[in-house]
Amino acid sequence: MAATLDVSGYLIAPDPNAVRLTRAVEGIDHEGQRIDLSVVEERPLTIFLNGQEIVTAMTIGDYPEYLALGFLRNQGMLRAGETVLRVDYDEELETVVVRTDGQTTYEEKLKKKTRTSGCAVGTVFGDMMEGLDKVQLPQVQVKTSDLYALAAKINRTPSLYLEAGAIHGTVLCQGDRPLVYMEDVGRHNAVDKIAGWMLSEDVQAGDKVLYTTGRLTSEMVIKTALMGIPVLASRSGFTAWGVEIARQVGLTLIGRMKGKRFVCLSGEDRLVWDADVSLIQDEPKKAGRKGSQT
Repeated sequence: MAATLDVSGYLIAPDPNAVRLTRAVEGIDHEGQRIDLSVVEERPLTIFLNGQEIVTAMTIGDYPEYLALGFLRNQGMLRAGETVLRVDYDEELETVVVRTDGQTTYEEKLKKKTRTSGCAVGTVFGDMMEGLDKVQLPQVQVKTSDLYALAAKINRTPSLYLEAGAIHGTVLCQGDRPLVYMEDVGRHNAVDKIAGWMLSEDVQAGDKVLYTTGRLTSEMVIKTALMGIPVLASRSGFTAWGVEIARQVGLTLIGRMKGKRFVCLSGEDRLVWDADVSLIQDEPKKAGRKGSQT
């Protein structure tokens, strides 16, 4: 699962041409003409922790090991100090088994489920707010010039989001550099892949920014805070509960980030206003994306 440097500077970048992630579907356009449209695949992936089945997630099927690790980590099922011995993925059975040196006893937690607002109907087990009262996010500085540079590069990066739509992207960033760009049908899956990569590669979170193409919901804020990342940004908008939780934990929350415009509703004290906004190009009213996001 070692990351390799992409020519664009990413450690992991989207591969919109990957054969298994999309397929052509024949249809008819608004003029009655037959067309072939590239659509995103969905596949079930069942995650086991040691001998216990935890969940079956619908996913596009890339980076299953990272998805499993990140999901378990974000659900609090991988405890601090617990060692991951190995991660076994069986493509034919569509299963991932994460094996640790600890015991798995989550029967009660698995009974308590909260459906999230994710497009692919995500599920959070146990108390969503558990552990938030102990979160202490670092008081790092975030340059607005870096935010503009990140948005410009991410929005121009070849991706399934641009190629086929119906998908969310989440990008782990440092300074003005996007590092790891993950996509999936649900933004919760994309975030979990980021968390799994960070856990696998032992990457520190305190100096990172998380960028997402999706809405800034309570789930997104909670996962970002529990991962220890102090800044969450998006092209999209906010939910009231997402903003409330961000303010509670001291997370910098930036939304509606398009062109030279953005809105910060929490943690504005981290921002360093070093960009000359007059030099930032605004976005055209209509993007040139081939598909549509749901």
